[in-house]
Amino acid sequence: MMKIKILHRCDVSPPANSVPTTALPLTFFDIPWLLCRPMQRLFFYDFPQSPSSFAQTTLPLLVRSLSLCLRHFFPFAGSLVLPLAPPEKPHMLYSDGDSLSLTVAESSADFAELICNEVRDAALIHPLVPQLPPPRASDGAHLWPLMAIQVTLLSNKGICIGVQFLHVAADGRSFHHFMKSWASIHRFGGDSACVDLDGPSPFYNREVIIDPNGLEPILLKDWWSCVGSSPSPSPSPSPSPSEALLTIADKVRATFVLGKTAIDGIKAQVSSQLKNDDDGDSESEPIHLSTFVVTCAFIWVCMIKSKEKEQERHNRLSSKSNKDELCYFCFVADCRDRLEYSIPSTYFGNYLGIYFLSEKRNTLLGESGISHAARAIGRRVKDVEKGGGLREADGWIKDWKVFDNGDLVTVAGSPRLKVYDTDFGWGRPIKSHVVQIDVGLALTRDCMERFVCLFENGSKSFMSL
Repeated sequence: MMKIKILHRCDVSPPANSVPTTALPLTFFDIPWLLCRPMQRLFFYDFPQSPSSFAQTTLPLLVRSLSLCLRHFFPFAGSLVLPLAPPEKPHMLYSDGDSLSLTVAESSADFAELICNEVRDAALIHPLVPQLPPPRASDGAHLWPLMAIQVTLLSNKGICIGVQFLHVAADGRSFHHFMKSWASIHRFGGDSACVDLDGPSPFYNREVIIDPNGLEPILLKDWWSCVGSSPSPSPSPSPSPSEALLTIADKVRATFVLGKTAIDGIKAQVSSQLKNDDDGDSESEPIHLSTFVVTCAFIWVCMIKSKEKEQERHNRLSSKSNKDELCYFCFVADCRDRLEYSIPSTYFGNYLGIYFLSEKRNTLLGESGISHAARAIGRRVKDVEKGGGLREADGWIKDWKVFDNGDLVTVAGSPRLKVYDTDFGWGRPIKSHVVQIDVGLALTRDCMERFVCLFENGSKSFMSL
């Protein structure tokens, strides 16, 4: 396991008296994310520096630019306030002097191995993720820190910036607005007279969120039903490093790249199969086979097939068949441009719709499994694009709990977030990881070997179409 040496710890606040005490209520878009594990993101940079040089030249500017950035993104220095019982509502709170934890560490880990695409132990990157400080009690509530940051120097070859934060505070667009703004301020020297954010300032007014269907009380009630008398940011709070490593002890992770030729091949085959299936059906609507749809369909089927031997072994032990069981797929979509009303593009918080769909296991395992998966995903995407973004939103928490107990594959991240534009002045990141997928999507070695085989053979066959 990678060894980490802690060099420095500090708390970073916005500049004194720059932000008044502010409470931000949670909207119905935020509430479901109370059940989400903390988000973990790593940014790797090719920026060799010794610990002494880093401490003298880079660290002071990182701290100063982070402080200036937090003046605009102050919730990340604040807390999630969770009351002990209803009718009090959870909310975010920033008080003057609040701060986030910044850790500086060094490691002798192989930089090349950390950024490669090949199969490797999932546990390898977890020491690069900072731990969120524990909650504190105050006035009949628990206050949970919203963010922690760790900067790790890697064998005089590179730097990793690791961030852990509660999803209830911000979606991907809001988080990456913060990261790119911090990077921009740092890149321009941290001059308080010339603070250059990545775009306009974040927008915090919750009154722009319209809730005509009364979703907030429904989702709050469902959340209280889930957490009972022990409210926390998720049913399974962020594990300690040792607990996290035990969870993924036999897990490996890898990065897979699906090129344009393979994607075009998948689209062609799926389109042909769906056309044949729909012949004579005058009421059948065409499915929009976007790159997102066919990529998700291909990966979903590969995931199900890679775990089939384990499923068969489980069935033999339990003396039952699971061919007719449902497999679930979940994706999220930014609703900023998909609802009847618009909100500012820099709205800070969550504005994501959560969408579940299902298909029978034996259908996905069949010869046309990818096409059936693409049809199911494509129809749900089309429904969202045509104004169905809030359809079934009252079940976002109840459905999440049901599907999470089944065979669920979820999608995280989006190329639209432009993660690789996060430039601190050291150049673009050469790799960025979403770490928490290890808990649910990293595979055992046996499953990963089968997944690699399925992925490579499948993508090669599609490239030849």
